[in-house]
Amino acid sequence: MAKTRELAKAIASEGHVRIDGRPVARAHAPVRIGDVLSLPLHGRVRIFRVEALPKRRGPADEARMLYSDLSPEPSPDVDGRAPARLGARGQSGE
Repeated sequence: MAKTRELAKAIASEGHVRIDGRPVARAHAPVRIGDVLSLPLHGRVRIFRVEALPKRRGPADEARMLYSDLSPEPSPDVDGRAPARLGARGQSGE
């Protein structure tokens, strides 16, 4: 999901992670099989369901088998591009 543990910790510490809809403000919050996690990642909200727990820390390929990605596909803009992100004052970032 996140490229580094430090990035994952920052996302959680800022209160952007939810487990089963409840905000979580700590990176070491326990998760169980069946929990649904939602978090901002790569410019959009991503949703994952925990399918299994790892026996050890391993490579990303093994980790991907432990969750299902339930995230909706990003919706394209009218001209086929992804929607522009809004700036701090509600202005388009383009």
